[in-house]
Amino acid sequence: MKKLKKIPDFKSDEEEAEFWDTHSTADYIDWSKAEETIFPNLKLTSESISMRIPGPLLAHIKSLANQKGVPYQSLMKVYLSEKVDEELELSSHR
Repeated sequence: MKKLKKIPDFKSDEEEAEFWDTHSTADYIDWSKAEETIFPNLKLTSESISMRIPGPLLAHIKSLANQKGVPYQSLMKVYLSEKVDEELELSSHR
């Protein structure tokens, strides 16, 4: 088993960020002992964007959202998230 290095004390968040940009966590953390953690009160940050979508596509999305009883923008976020996750999964196997 590899001996882990001690994580240094940092004077600022910027100093820590710079450190981790240039060092591998595998040298400092035994990830085999990591456990999944859930943060139920964590609020995800979101950004407002402007996006042009063809009218017929938007009409279909709104119709689907209406059938499901959800806001159309929420449905769009779900669909977008699912597709991104799918693409990331595919790219990780290449």
